[in-house]
Amino acid sequence: MKNLYVCLLFILDYFLIISSELTAFFLRREVIEGGQAFDIPSVYLFIIVPMIFLAFLHINPPPLRQMPSWRIMQHSFWSVFYSVITISMLLYFGKVGGEVSRLFAGMTGVFAFFSLTVGRYIFRELMNRLHFLETSVLFIGMGRTAELVLDSFSRIGGGGYKVLGFLDDNPKSVKLKRKYRLLGKFKHLERVIHLTKVKNVIITAPGLKNNELVELVAKVRPLVENVAFVPDLVGAPVENLVAESLGESNVIFLRVKNNLKHWYNRFFKRIFDLTLTLSGLIFALPLGIIVALLIKLDSKGPILFSHKRVGKDGKYFGCLKFRSMVINSDEVLKNLLETDPAAKDEWEREFKLKDDPRITKIGKILRKTSLDELPQLINVIKGEMSLVGPRPIITDEIEKYGDYFADFCLVPPGITGVWQVNGRSDTTYEERVQMDSWYVRNWSPWVDIVYLLKTFSVVIKGKGAY
Repeated sequence: MKNLYVCLLFILDYFLIISSELTAFFLRREVIEGGQAFDIPSVYLFIIVPMIFLAFLHINPPPLRQMPSWRIMQHSFWSVFYSVITISMLLYFGKVGGEVSRLFAGMTGVFAFFSLTVGRYIFRELMNRLHFLETSVLFIGMGRTAELVLDSFSRIGGGGYKVLGFLDDNPKSVKLKRKYRLLGKFKHLERVIHLTKVKNVIITAPGLKNNELVELVAKVRPLVENVAFVPDLVGAPVENLVAESLGESNVIFLRVKNNLKHWYNRFFKRIFDLTLTLSGLIFALPLGIIVALLIKLDSKGPILFSHKRVGKDGKYFGCLKFRSMVINSDEVLKNLLETDPAAKDEWEREFKLKDDPRITKIGKILRKTSLDELPQLINVIKGEMSLVGPRPIITDEIEKYGDYFADFCLVPPGITGVWQVNGRSDTTYEERVQMDSWYVRNWSPWVDIVYLLKTFSVVIKGKGAY
């Protein structure tokens, strides 16, 4: 099944590259050259150029079915980048620039990047959601770690895995017991693998002692094709972990990279924010004027509202929003919390209210569509906020962040972020803190790009916004 999946992906990539070439060819000849003669030998169009792209795409391919969206984009970009460089060098040294122009190669690269990113994402989603060509897997360990792994798989349609069942001496997850079969204990490992013919095993038992885990891996490895284990590193910046062996010994180094410590990455993030924000003002200004008029017509009070929030390095700034509450909101909230115990409990737990009496009629629409946050583009221009980042918090929330507050202070808070894309206000407070920490520890430009794109989908659906 794995080989068939790879073949289907190879065929898809080939046609995506060909379509990118044909699009570039059309633009090169019909638009740029105005219909003048421009031809490409078929051997370049259908064999040489596609094979170069496919080589970079499929040499040491990452596990596409389990890859997050931003990793798909990242892999497509670098594969296309190296392909275009290689093609350009061949054109130069082979002296065939007259037959296949560098402009054509460059345009093909641009179109290939977008088509491969979108095409591979759709392919992954389709294969996973339809549960087509799944790989059978046996889990060893039926506890909280297994739940986390399967929750991660569920976000991408199962990750291409079909769970046969679990082995555990002391299964602790009631949730997994209801849904999956418990096939036996650790001692039944060899018998279960022999009966099920399973080729893939995932060990989700971080509570095992080091020697027990090493012995278990050694016992499983000769019986299956692939064995993976989840180490006790939940919360670590896993996307930036690099495993290195120490000579011929069995010692492993796990090096942790912190991209935000490098000045050039912070500079890139700042330029990225400014470029998109200033470009977006063309659309944001007219929309902002319309919203401002609606606010004035709906209720008395100022159009903008500035709220004191905690920013980068723990410094305070005025977070701008379109006013979505009545002008005496503090008094309304105080009266509500004094008379409604349930509302008080919700406020102390989440710092939010689902049925908030302070919100105006137009304010409900603004919050549902996140248009109330449009003025925060001014905060981005001033450097107080970023387009993507941790959720801006108030002073009372610092205590809830605990040790994670140090992560929060590393970057400016964002207009959007992981918390907004993954449930927004429907998430628990603890989950929001974990998401903010994950973003800071695993930041990359691709994460920002993908979460900006995902934000548009979430805003349109209005899921979790209030």
